[in-house]
Amino acid sequence: MARKVILVTDLGIDGAFAVSLALADPNVDVLALAATAGNVASEQATRNVHILVEQTDPPRWPRLGAALPIEYDVDQTTLHGPAGLGGTDFPCAQLHHPHAADKLITDLVRQYPKEVAIILLGPATVLARAFDRDPELATLVERIIFVGGAWREPGDISAVSEFHFFCDPAAARQVLNCGATVTLLPLDVTRSLVFSPRDLLQMPAPDSPTSGFLRQIVPHGIHATERLYGIEGLYLQDVLGLVAYTLPDAVHTKRVAVDVEMRGELTRGMSVFDVRWSCPRKPNVEVVTDVEVPTARQYILRTLCGN
Repeated sequence: MARKVILVTDLGIDGAFAVSLALADPNVDVLALAATAGNVASEQATRNVHILVEQTDPPRWPRLGAALPIEYDVDQTTLHGPAGLGGTDFPCAQLHHPHAADKLITDLVRQYPKEVAIILLGPATVLARAFDRDPELATLVERIIFVGGAWREPGDISAVSEFHFFCDPAAARQVLNCGATVTLLPLDVTRSLVFSPRDLLQMPAPDSPTSGFLRQIVPHGIHATERLYGIEGLYLQDVLGLVAYTLPDAVHTKRVAVDVEMRGELTRGMSVFDVRWSCPRKPNVEVVTDVEVPTARQYILRTLCGN
């Protein structure tokens, strides 16, 4: 039986990869796509989840949640394109009155208590608002997988901070300490999944709607990644959030106490990992320390092929 999941996404290029794979995987029942600001502004994030579903036309369409009207101090349009999907102009028959993302999350978790995992592929604000809306929600989710933070790696939006944590440190802290089972994938592991330009532009099943959509958005990401990071290819960071859910044996975790710096002039959004032997804090997070990249790559190719 397919496992139920809600994806919270600030849909950019790697997020589009992750969501497209989830929708194509017969073992994953994507109940909803909850849009959030982050890579792009709120209205564009909502539009992007509509575009993706329309372009990939999955066998079962998920419910769509509108991003909350939140403005962050930063975005990632330099990497993902001005509209988040590689600069490609897609048509969109957007719903006029979609449910707010935080309400959609609470409604679905209440409908399926202890059955729904939440994969957080963007800033944590929407999920934190869902916890505020329903204080019992953390006890009703099956688990939370959060792509965010950085342990021993430098940050990607500042010297020490990862983008998702930097956008809303308070919300990241709230999710990490919500009491649910939380698996965290920091930059230390998400930077390990890089697809070459050849892999990206010669994806399997080229005539499928999913591969056709992805092939339109990746060229911008390839060029931007080389310009910004000096890497030939594209980080598929959000995809590892899905891999941690679908292939738990392919990731290795360690129980750690993790917190988030809230206000530092130079350290806002910094993730703090307490691994002291003396007087340690109680672990609150399962941190992914290693991932079997070949297994992840095989999963991506196998899912795109429809096998």
